[in-house]
Amino acid sequence: MITIATADEMHQLGEKLSAHLRAGDLVLVNGPLGAGKTVLAQGVGAGLGISGITSPTFVISRVHKAAIPFIHVDAYRLVDSENPNLYLDDLDLDIAGSITLIEWGGAESARLSEDRLEITIDRSDDVRKVEIKPVGPRWAGFAL
Repeated sequence: MITIATADEMHQLGEKLSAHLRAGDLVLVNGPLGAGKTVLAQGVGAGLGISGITSPTFVISRVHKAAIPFIHVDAYRLVDSENPNLYLDDLDLDIAGSITLIEWGGAESARLSEDRLEITIDRSDDVRKVEIKPVGPRWAGFAL
């Protein structure tokens, strides 16, 4: 469990995480509204040399060009839809050739790869508690 007290610390956590990511990696980030999911994504982007990352809430996904493309998805509007799996598939995400981070990534997102990092942000206190759960052989033994 990682304790995060400020937005800057959340951004730094994203930057630190980016050093471990490579093409084909899937990162699912969950937590309540205002937990810092987008700030974490901005930190990952910064670590990959990408600036100007904003929440893709209304456009659902954005592809940021870099040495390894960074796909940032906000599945919030898909979660309550009639068939979130279908809508997620319609995004035609190039997961194999990119680093993909999905905010609000539940079971419908988890099925996209047996290898993924599942990050949960708890903001029930003044400080956020971040849990990073490695899933699959790619992440065996991973610790940040």
